Amino acid sequence: MQRNNKEFLFQNLKILDGVGVKISKYLKKKNIEQIVDLLWNFPYSNTDRSNLVKINELEIGKICTIKIIPEKYNFPRIRNLPKKVIARDETGVIDLIFFNSYETYIKKILPINKTVIISGKINYYKKRYQIVNPAYITEEKNLDYVRQDIPKYSLTEGINEKIYRKIISQVLERLPSFDEWLDKEILDQNNFDGWKNSLTFIHKNTKEKLDLNSNQYKRLVFDEILANSINLLLNKKKFKIKKKPKSFSLNLQNTLLSKLKFELTADQKNVINEINSDLKSPFKMFRLLQGDVGSGKTIVAILAALNVVEAGYQAAFMAPTEILAKQHFNLFKSLSKEMSIKSELITGKTPTATKKGIYEKIANGEINLIFGTHALFQSKTIFKKLGLAVIDEQHKFGVKQRREFSNKGGANCDIVLMSATPIPRTMMMSMYGDLDVSRIISKPSNRKNILTLGKVSSKIKEIYQLIQKKINTNEQVFWVCPLIEESKKIDHQSVKVRFDHLNKIFKNEVGVIHGAMSPEDKNTVLLNFLTKKIKVLVSTTVIEVGIDFPDATLIIIEDAHKFGLAQLHQLRGRVGRGDKESICILLFKNDLSENAKKRISILKESNDGFYIAEKDLHLRGYGDLIGFKQSGEKIFKLADPNIHESLFKQNEQYIKLLEKKRDDLDKFNDLLKIFKKSEVLK
Repeated sequence: MQRNNKEFLFQNLKILDGVGVKISKYLKKKNIEQIVDLLWNFPYSNTDRSNLVKINELEIGKICTIKIIPEKYNFPRIRNLPKKVIARDETGVIDLIFFNSYETYIKKILPINKTVIISGKINYYKKRYQIVNPAYITEEKNLDYVRQDIPKYSLTEGINEKIYRKIISQVLERLPSFDEWLDKEILDQNNFDGWKNSLTFIHKNTKEKLDLNSNQYKRLVFDEILANSINLLLNKKKFKIKKKPKSFSLNLQNTLLSKLKFELTADQKNVINEINSDLKSPFKMFRLLQGDVGSGKTIVAILAALNVVEAGYQAAFMAPTEILAKQHFNLFKSLSKEMSIKSELITGKTPTATKKGIYEKIANGEINLIFGTHALFQSKTIFKKLGLAVIDEQHKFGVKQRREFSNKGGANCDIVLMSATPIPRTMMMSMYGDLDVSRIISKPSNRKNILTLGKVSSKIKEIYQLIQKKINTNEQVFWVCPLIEESKKIDHQSVKVRFDHLNKIFKNEVGVIHGAMSPEDKNTVLLNFLTKKIKVLVSTTVIEVGIDFPDATLIIIEDAHKFGLAQLHQLRGRVGRGDKESICILLFKNDLSENAKKRISILKESNDGFYIAEKDLHLRGYGDLIGFKQSGEKIFKLADPNIHESLFKQNEQYIKLLEKKRDDLDKFNDLLKIFKKSEVLK
């Protein structure tokens, strides 16, 4: 048997003793398909079988180890009834109960009048102690083996502790050694053990529960964060594509700036400088522009597009919905009057004949700036000279779609992705380490803070009075219902009940939008709200984050405790987009819990989405953050930014150092393979 065969880890489970078709099928349910997957299924506690006790010392409900002598078999003749063995020691009697076991097997492992060691959970039935299906039965000479503290794993149906222990023992015995990929300074600074020793230590855990702050666990956490970051860094290097630098004199940018009724914030100025620098560089830009709701990302992207047009290229602006694409187009048209920029809008609803004409103008370069939805990257859209692609609400587009869109311009097309979903700083490197990131944190001075209040539902009549006042002053209201489950049917029912109720009070003023509606119907309702045909919109969270409804000044969020902090903040951002004072009411059925009180307090004290995202991380954990829920998966198995924040920061510094030194990254090949990142790269 090869003791240091690295490939052993990446083989199928079936090469292990005791793993056949049935067991491998059970393990697959826990996403364990290769031997390496077993390594990350850590024991969460241990089973203490170390205390050898007498029958008269047994404790009900506890796992105990006893030395007994079987003295009588009781095997009923009726099939499927349990089989019983009566055993004793010098202090008392115990029944050993077996379901689904053959008589010959029981007689073999429990011979009459021969001392055996048994371990299992103690029950009490008909005034006698009993153990049902004992976990361990062995000869007296194997006492030390049974009395070990045995790691306890999260197992799936069909696999018991004994089977799994046999499987993982084989893996630990054949665990290969790898050349150390971590620098000595990192090992010393954190008092990290080696990779192999750390894994062995955790799998032979003798503590009551897994210690997430042990040096051994933290060593493996750092490895996982590092594997993810190296993967992103290699992606970044892979996509460092040479291009022709763009040349422009900022004439169009300055012309548009002179028309604005407000001055750009310091953050906006910094970001446009970063983007302009990328446009002029000899390498293709891949930049993420993060900005809170209402922070002014769109104007920055429009300024960048103007510089690209001045440099002799076309620019394209893609949004996930027609209404959002139209909003961006209308904003540009209103700002670019008297400028000789030819712009156009194309969506799924654009008439076929009109589309054909637009496609021709894009292909011959007659259109400088095109706004649209998915229609922009269909095969019919051929650009003459695309120099910039701006993708709004980037998390709603898949990687494949983004690549197709960026490929339309070839190597000379720079890419800006925009997102209004704030991600905590701790997670930035882990999610976007392959992109350059710009952040707009401060908001334009003309944006007013939103007053945030908490109300119990018993005071709902006060809210109705407030809604009536808003309707009387020609203002608009959102009423958001929770998505009770990921079910369109339930989603539909919850908003329908609220809609019916409000419609009786405010006749002909109320509209409804929910996940079960078609995109066309949703669009119609949103347009009716935008054009003020309806004053109150009852909805789930399907309303687009970026859409401006300038006259919406009140939002009521029902059952607000069902939403996370970051989501409450994003919902709140759907009002306060005009020049009027706005209010957000968080409505609760009962008195606030401590957690809900904390959320209200945080929302009252801050309108900064990045600050709120950090607080959300601490309150709920990273698995519940908006970005992760949208992507549908967690990035890490072991690492948690809440618990291991310092390791994330240390990793970020280390990656920057590796990037600066231009170190050879081949030494991390084993690490990438262990965490299955090399497959992602391919």
